[in-house]
Amino acid sequence: MLWLSPWLRTLTRVQVDALRAAGHTALVVTTDQHYEKVTARPDERVLDPAIKDPRTLPALARVTAEARRFAPDVVVSELMHDPRWLPMTRLAPLVQVVHDDRPHGADEERPWYRDAVLDHQTRAAAAVVAPSAHVAAVLSARFGRRVDVVPLTSDVPESDLPPVPVPAAERRDVVLLGRMSPYKNVDVALRAWAAHTASPSYAGDRLLLLGDGPLDRMALPEHVEWRRERFTYADVLPVLARAKASLAHYRLATQSGVQVLSMQLGIPTVVSDSGGLPEFAPPDLPPLGIDDVEGLTAVLGKLADPVTAAGLGASAREHYGRHFSADLAASAWTEVFTRMGRR
Repeated sequence: MLWLSPWLRTLTRVQVDALRAAGHTALVVTTDQHYEKVTARPDERVLDPAIKDPRTLPALARVTAEARRFAPDVVVSELMHDPRWLPMTRLAPLVQVVHDDRPHGADEERPWYRDAVLDHQTRAAAAVVAPSAHVAAVLSARFGRRVDVVPLTSDVPESDLPPVPVPAAERRDVVLLGRMSPYKNVDVALRAWAAHTASPSYAGDRLLLLGDGPLDRMALPEHVEWRRERFTYADVLPVLARAKASLAHYRLATQSGVQVLSMQLGIPTVVSDSGGLPEFAPPDLPPLGIDDVEGLTAVLGKLADPVTAAGLGASAREHYGRHFSADLAASAWTEVFTRMGRR
């Protein structure tokens, strides 16, 4: 398979490695746009994404020629909206991967030509894949075609995790991780946190906001720390792994890589009822309404107890293993490829 993934390089690596373990071979075409900076692997070809710079064309031509010689049986295109890459999508039957049914906010609006490239692939592809039933249903209605679901797995390999799950005695703090945008529902989280810290259940933890982004600076309640910068996984994983809870209580969501990563690490993950988040949530920590400050305050109080947090965290990791592991994603991908081969 030829996998075109200019944005989600780390997720592509995890999925390709699982597929390779299942007997597939792969060539990956990607870029350096992912915030996690990594060294190119032998199976990766890294292109410059500067669409208007003619100096990028010779490398693109070389990679396109190599992809043609590779002679893939299938091409997977994931968040690829560079029209210069379209010839590679025609080298074999195309699987178009669509992660979101709409932008999360104005800062995610794309130029018209990028949407045109994405929509063209969605209409022309032999198969379309989404990471959640929620997105699949929206796309199926919009484009009038079948959309398969390959559940979102974590983009961190199991071998890169710190020791997990962390025992109760080492649990502390609550984490809200990622790019701080309005859709993250930070205002509701801060109101619930202020109510929690004023309650008898407060156990001295901090709410850690980890990430930069377009969200305006705001007055923070006591016991809140905003580390406003971009982080590598090496920085974030040890902090997240020992948290009592992770917040993915978003105002607008499709599915969440933070939710999946947190479950993989054995962290109870509090989500809203927006989009596909409820699909991924374990049954012992049900989703909350997006404006349910009282409900979120009550959950924070419950998870302030480290024994409760550790127990629900272990359950979250088991839930991840049963439903969202890389091996399970590879099995779902193989089913898609097999069905395409029968057409």
